[in-house]
Amino acid sequence: MSERPYVLLSCAMSVDGYIDDASPERLRLSSPADFDRVDGVRATCDAILVGAGTVRRDDPKLLLKSSARRDQRAAKGLPADLTKVTVTESGDLDPGSRFFTTGDSPKLVYCASASAHALAARLTGRAEVIDAGDPVDFPLMLGDLAARGVRRLMVEGGGGMHTRFLTAGLADELQLVVAPFFIGDPSAPRFVGSGVFPQSPDRPMRLAECTRIGNLALLRYVIGAPAHG
Repeated sequence: MSERPYVLLSCAMSVDGYIDDASPERLRLSSPADFDRVDGVRATCDAILVGAGTVRRDDPKLLLKSSARRDQRAAKGLPADLTKVTVTESGDLDPGSRFFTTGDSPKLVYCASASAHALAARLTGRAEVIDAGDPVDFPLMLGDLAARGVRRLMVEGGGGMHTRFLTAGLADELQLVVAPFFIGDPSAPRFVGSGVFPQSPDRPMRLAECTRIGNLALLRYVIGAPAHG
């Protein structure tokens, strides 16, 4: 068993690096064709992770949309849906969120030690809460996921999660979709926040693919050894 899963980050952003605007309604940066592509990528993974802020703000289901892909997974002896994973320091999660109430797959919550006991009581029957240290220890979390049989983990945000995985050197691949417009609002959330990133000018990521999806651009980067050329 691998020490940790292969970690794939997936994100859509505006040209100026925002993943949403500041309005109450979620901004759709992607297109139906790209949503279907993301669904296909999800189907190749074992688990999907979003931060607690994304659970609160977007209330995602994190289920496969394609019945054909669900059937294909079942035919291989895999669960129809991915194990759902979220991370919280505060324990501020609503048991009624669609993260917990939709789908039959396991729901895992990696929680800071100070909040874990109370959150476990609140989510009884809805999810397994794992005390993951204070603050949450990401290598410990990935090791626990690997021990549960997770070989490929898809991380879909938000910006705090992308920042944590990238700055910690715990990401293997980045699939970044760029939408052809600007947001320009400094109060809106960005793809990543401030941090010390090992993916630097001296150690850049390797561009493995550049694909046009209508007016969107998909950039697929491999993260690891320094890229040259």
